[in-house]
Amino acid sequence: MELGRRSAIWDTWIICSAVFVASRGVAEHAFNYGDALGKAVLFFEGQRSGKLSEAQRVKWRGDSALSDGGLENVGEKTVNLVGGYYDAGDNVKFGWPMAFTVALLSWTAAEYEEEIASVKQLDHLRSSVRWGADFILRAHTSPTTLYTQVGDGNSDHQCWERPEDMDTPRTLYKITPNSPGTEAAADAAAALSAASIVFNRVDANYSRTLLQHSKSLFQFADRFRGSYSASCPFYCSYSGYQDELLWAAAWLYKASGSSKYLNYVSSNQGWSQAASEFSWDNKFAGAQTLLAKEFYQGKKELSKFKNDAESFICTVMPGSSSSRISTTPGGLLFVRDSSNLQYVCSSSMVLFIYSRLLDKAGVGGVHCGSKYFPSSQIKTFAKSQVDYILGENPLKMSYMVGFGSKYPLQLHHRASSIPSIKAHPTKVGCNDGYSNYFHSNNPDPNTHIGAIVGGPNSNDQFSDLRTDYSHSEPTTYMNAAFVGSVAALVA
Repeated sequence: MELGRRSAIWDTWIICSAVFVASRGVAEHAFNYGDALGKAVLFFEGQRSGKLSEAQRVKWRGDSALSDGGLENVGEKTVNLVGGYYDAGDNVKFGWPMAFTVALLSWTAAEYEEEIASVKQLDHLRSSVRWGADFILRAHTSPTTLYTQVGDGNSDHQCWERPEDMDTPRTLYKITPNSPGTEAAADAAAALSAASIVFNRVDANYSRTLLQHSKSLFQFADRFRGSYSASCPFYCSYSGYQDELLWAAAWLYKASGSSKYLNYVSSNQGWSQAASEFSWDNKFAGAQTLLAKEFYQGKKELSKFKNDAESFICTVMPGSSSSRISTTPGGLLFVRDSSNLQYVCSSSMVLFIYSRLLDKAGVGGVHCGSKYFPSSQIKTFAKSQVDYILGENPLKMSYMVGFGSKYPLQLHHRASSIPSIKAHPTKVGCNDGYSNYFHSNNPDPNTHIGAIVGGPNSNDQFSDLRTDYSHSEPTTYMNAAFVGSVAALVA
């Protein structure tokens, strides 16, 4: 009798526990991360410049900027700068953040190859990497010349027109020994090294070409040191170039295995600084994470990079005694009120990768003063940031266009806010674009699926206004970091 009663009580407890766990799962939104990954990768096809391929899936876009670079000659050859990505909601191609985008996408493809392949996104991701890497190769016209921008930012920003109609000047900017930009050259080197890893087993010749250009770009960056701040028109450097040199050398070591690059980072450990963000301007946390992995694999001479990487973890994690980043009432990391989600996505990407390398190294977690964060807790916090972006937030809206039932409808994005050239073949000029579309309260006629916007303010509020670029504009590097974050959750 007693045994039967115990058995009944035990069965009841199991059933109730299962119901509780199931109800928690529903309450916490079990998002389809594979779908989110696919949409985030698709976004890059909507940002493409140049001659679009037959495989192009974003049908509301057309060919654009087909003569970029053609006004300039190198020797007897015309410079070909067709292709690449439009940086954000405008029609300018900025080489430095484009390189950061390619590096992040490549890092993701290398780190989570199996997971991405499991949801049939690996070929699409490789295609996105290649589209950007091809442009960097074309922009590197000689060992000491790299084109860093196509288009005049000032005139472009005074115009609201589709890329297919674009008639603003396609001014070219470049760095040379006489006008250096170490950050831009080193970032291009990092991007091509990372991309060479992605294609190592699928296109060996292409991979070798990428690595050769990467080595040349790194030599250019290191030999002719000068900050990309004096002469750059947009995306100027604030953190200096030492972070980019370490970032590039770390990727070159990872791609080539050459002790030359390991010696470089080892002898320049003094450059490494504790950082509170990972961004297009500041690469310290990324370089430190790459090199911390080498530390945990036995290269103990890289201890400073490991310590600085863990300092970044401590800076980001809520509850840490050294946390320097606030969170919104809804739990979102808040670095600054301008495209804040770029910092959320990049921080989450690093947290996921770092927790993964801790697990593989058999290290339990990270000590932040008296506080200890197990790798599982670091991962859980990173997941909370991805879930917030996908809809687990006070407004119950997704900050990814096309994901879920409620998402931004008015992107600060020229191509998506003006009817497609296929639906409206008549040219839309600068002023017409502003008067008829920029200031319109109507939703975008083209749904830019996968676009991550700048995000809510410090109080979790979001106005969804096209005119509010700091909150409603997507960028390639923001999406690239999100791809790196959500890929960790696919498994």
